[in-house]
Amino acid sequence: MGLLSLTTYSPLLGVALILLLKVLGKGSDTTAKWIALGTTILTLALSIVVVAGFHPADPGFQMVETHRWFGVLNYRMGVDGISVLFVLLTTFLLPLCILGGWSVIKERVSEYLIAFLVLEALVVGVFCALDLVLFYLFFEAQLIPMFLIIGIWGGKNRVYAAFKFFLYTLLGSVLMLAAVLAMIGISGTSSIPDLMAYKFAPGVQTWLWLAFFASFAVKMPMWPVHTWLPDAHVEAPTAGSVILAGILLKMGGYGFLRFSLPMFPNASEMFAPLVFGLSAIAIVYTSLVAFRQTDMKKLIAYSSVAHMGFVTMGIFSGNAVGVQGAVFQMLSHGVISGALFLIVGVVYDRMHTREIAAYGGLVNRMPWYAAVFMLFTMGNVGLPGTSGFVGEILTLTGVYKASTWTALVAASGVILSAVYALSLYRRVVFGELVNPKLAAITDLDTREVLIFAPLIAGTLVLGLQPNLVLDATSASVDHLVAAYQVAIGGAVR
Repeated sequence: MGLLSLTTYSPLLGVALILLLKVLGKGSDTTAKWIALGTTILTLALSIVVVAGFHPADPGFQMVETHRWFGVLNYRMGVDGISVLFVLLTTFLLPLCILGGWSVIKERVSEYLIAFLVLEALVVGVFCALDLVLFYLFFEAQLIPMFLIIGIWGGKNRVYAAFKFFLYTLLGSVLMLAAVLAMIGISGTSSIPDLMAYKFAPGVQTWLWLAFFASFAVKMPMWPVHTWLPDAHVEAPTAGSVILAGILLKMGGYGFLRFSLPMFPNASEMFAPLVFGLSAIAIVYTSLVAFRQTDMKKLIAYSSVAHMGFVTMGIFSGNAVGVQGAVFQMLSHGVISGALFLIVGVVYDRMHTREIAAYGGLVNRMPWYAAVFMLFTMGNVGLPGTSGFVGEILTLTGVYKASTWTALVAASGVILSAVYALSLYRRVVFGELVNPKLAAITDLDTREVLIFAPLIAGTLVLGLQPNLVLDATSASVDHLVAAYQVAIGGAVR
């Protein structure tokens, strides 16, 4: 077993140990929590080894593992500059998710932890898979643990939200399955590197692009197929929202980068204006909708749709600056949005409500909480010095080269994000303690400080030293963009 496979499947060791202790009658909820936390930290350590052994100057796939499977299918794993940091993001957030639900989840604790560990293995598999069928299996299988997390440990409307999430994503993926089978039938291979070099006929590219777009657009999600996301976030437990916004949404953008641009370049160029239009609408519309929300989680969920609009614009700008910005924006959003959902979870655990009107004056009782909340609000707005600024400025620069009007409309989203984010902060944190129950609320405890400390560090380090990401991704992005421009007959930008 290679390093990538070991990293991918190491969470399953924790699953096996929890189940074994449960069968032997020696397992307890506390033991299961420590096993899950230890397993996710081990997986994080393995992913750090992967990143440390990665050579940024090499644009190709590294640490490749290939094993015979059956027919034209092979078990292939590998990472490049685009995927390796998503592996690290996944393993970085999972220990924080385990800590986030440490004292919150009271029922079926072992099953809850198992669901997260299985989900981690499947998501890491998505970013490492180099076989089309293997990618599809990982991509679809992660629906199951997420469906259970929302449907069992969610809020009062959890069943409705879980089924809506499942059906939306499954419907788009059925079309992707048809495209996967067609691609294998046409090319005679399921190897992703081979398919990236294969030249599909322009007419075939159109249908394949649309089939993959149906799946990835729902996963992002893009407007107008975004309506499952606010419901899923509102009903999911806090850790479920972190993993949903921080990682699962990124699989759509990763899919566009791995499949749409390199495999269907002519179709990507043809449909780029459509993507620009949908992205611009998403940024403006969902920002306005976010401003009118009364539930903190739903507001942050709509803001995620707006931020993903910058990602899709950057990807289909077709130039290195835009694609680099899209990758950076996804990584930055993974850290900041995850932190914001944990911020909401802190007060929800204490007051059992997410209604904005139920809060006010928290700075008087929770000064450290207010300071942390302010930092991530500024990151969400895109304040210079935070990671949110770098992603937005790069995507807007790249899109400006491809479509000036799209960039100008999208730039209004920066202002709108400040409106809804600062309005939320003002209403929750400042003012008088209008709710008498808030007089007894307590500030961040040690567990919560341990959760937010690495997220704060990530937001500031990426904001002040963006080259840590850009240097790792530049070779692979430049190679992708160069191949795309050659395919459509343009000059490399």
